[in-house]
Amino acid sequence: MLLSATLLEANSLCPILLISVDGFYSETSITRMGAVVLLVLLGLSAFFSSSEIALFSLAKHRIDALIEQGTPGAETVADLKSNPHRLLVTILVGNNLVNIAMSSISTAIVSFYFDPGSAVLISTFGITAIVLLFGESVPKSYAVENTESWSLRIARPLKLSEYLLFPLVIVFDYLTRLVNRVTGGRTAIEDSYVTRDEIQEMIRTGEREGVIDEDEREMFQRIFRFRNTIAKEVMTPRLDIVGINKEAPLNDAITHCLESEHRRLPVYAGSLGDILP
Repeated sequence: MLLSATLLEANSLCPILLISVDGFYSETSITRMGAVVLLVLLGLSAFFSSSEIALFSLAKHRIDALIEQGTPGAETVADLKSNPHRLLVTILVGNNLVNIAMSSISTAIVSFYFDPGSAVLISTFGITAIVLLFGESVPKSYAVENTESWSLRIARPLKLSEYLLFPLVIVFDYLTRLVNRVTGGRTAIEDSYVTRDEIQEMIRTGEREGVIDEDEREMFQRIFRFRNTIAKEVMTPRLDIVGINKEAPLNDAITHCLESEHRRLPVYAGSLGDILP
């Protein structure tokens, strides 16, 4: 009878123990696992955000130079940049997937400790602040300062992401192009090389920053103006050429040079048709 009572009491405690174990697993363990998953997703968010800035800031001529130098990862970077529209869609799809997943998981975790309304508010503002700081601002700042090295480092993982997200990338790539055609927008994201105006602006910026001096800037500007110059504008007619006979005395040569107001004069033997090297 005593044994039966003991067994009955033990059986009555089993549900309580199971509830306690189940409660421990549902809240504490899931919270810990969720925190680990959130950290991984935050790292992926930083990866996609920095990839966008690094790859689209890397000029094509630098990629060509890296390929010629045989730099590891340069070929993959060139492959990604060969279709910039698909590259952008890949980054945006991946980034949005991880950010939405972070919001959903954080809401589920916070709901263990707060009512549903408060959980949504806390999760929304908390995740937004964390993503803006560690998933957007910090990684993008790093990518801007290390464009070339970071592009080479993330090229292969990003290419792998393109393969993993391929169905979604294809769908959104097509839909984006379709919307662009309907709205009259351009489908090309970037041009192959910088334009003439952009080069001239870089020259002016270089002068303002002290990288290029005034003489160098004027030389570059003359190069751009040269294509509009015809031959007769840069050539001197033979009748107007001022030269010095090699037999002329030194004093006469100096006087002739000063009177001509030229820095250099050709020296000829006999006639101007025989200019000495």
